[in-house]
Amino acid sequence: MSLSDFFSPINPEKFSPKQGFLTSQLGLKANFYTERFPELEDKAFDIAIFGVKDDRGAINNNGCALGADHFREQFYALNEGAFISKIIDLGNIIAGKEVSDTYFAVKTVVAELIKLNILPVIIGGGQDLTYAQYMAYESLEQKVDLVVVDSKFDLDEDKDEGVATTSNSYLSKIFLHQPNFLFNYSNIGYQTYFVNQDSLRVMDKLYFDVHRLGEFLPDITLTEPILRNANMISFDLGAIRSGDAGANINAGPNGFYGEDACRITRYAGMNDKLTSIGFYEFNPAYDRNGQTAMLLAQMVWYFIDGFYNRKQDFPLTPKSQYIIYRASLKDGSGEMNFVKSKRSDRWWMQVPYPSGISKNERYHLVPCRYDDYNTAVNGEMPDLWWRTYQKLG
Repeated sequence: MSLSDFFSPINPEKFSPKQGFLTSQLGLKANFYTERFPELEDKAFDIAIFGVKDDRGAINNNGCALGADHFREQFYALNEGAFISKIIDLGNIIAGKEVSDTYFAVKTVVAELIKLNILPVIIGGGQDLTYAQYMAYESLEQKVDLVVVDSKFDLDEDKDEGVATTSNSYLSKIFLHQPNFLFNYSNIGYQTYFVNQDSLRVMDKLYFDVHRLGEFLPDITLTEPILRNANMISFDLGAIRSGDAGANINAGPNGFYGEDACRITRYAGMNDKLTSIGFYEFNPAYDRNGQTAMLLAQMVWYFIDGFYNRKQDFPLTPKSQYIIYRASLKDGSGEMNFVKSKRSDRWWMQVPYPSGISKNERYHLVPCRYDDYNTAVNGEMPDLWWRTYQKLG
């Protein structure tokens, strides 16, 4: 089966300005699947953008299947940054007869692109498509660190057994899926009044990392180490305040500001580990003056800017580019090691594997902040170290 079987080609004339694109605009820099499906094996592309025209799993947000085409109108009018982009737009994945057919298509496409070292940028569709994005890693037999930017946890139960999953329940589907390829889940930006306390206890029991919106309002850079730990990211546009991104019927008055959303996606792009990202729940039916389409276009632009500014400092080689710091705990129970990159000034924490867990590696590297190092210097164990150690066991 060819990847072309899943896609419908696009007509760039539908989103081109009447006078045509300027030579500096992405509309003339990108390649498009129009008639003949592109050869992806020749390493000509770094990033593949595609839409998914399926919103059957989107709760209360019918119409988001049409988001990708409206996104293109704004995105390709942007100027290329201080980078030479190698982007292919593969068009839109055709909705299958059943939602599960769409999931199969997304899973297959994402997995094949990752194998080709091309990073997929998915423009959904409902956030339930995150489940299909995740399933691509099962076919690759790869452990996953999943980061979701969302105002709530999507842990509802699927009441209809005939439904694959929904935008309110896909996370439960991922958590319960066997075999389990999920190593860690992190949420960025949940709002406490949207989250019941039982689900918070579940997250704590599983040693997952969940972070309230309020943690980042004073300093959005606190999102960077969390994003740097991700293999895949799912971004719900409902995590952005409705005043900045109102094209989602579930959007609320509180959330990230538009400029913060752009900084988050730039940090995501700079993550050397990241191999796929999805943007979900953008519904053009509620978009006033194309504002949300424009913001989404700018978010993807910043993601690509981050991608082309990767520091290539993970994995940590060569060792000459890193500084090792050691800190002793107050109770004398041991020593903690931290690694700082000379290239980017970013920090990692070394967490040892419990005895007998790993034959090949002595420790697991987890991105951290300078504050975590200071905590250890003061003799205290950072919470991030303990949660990671528990997961390794």
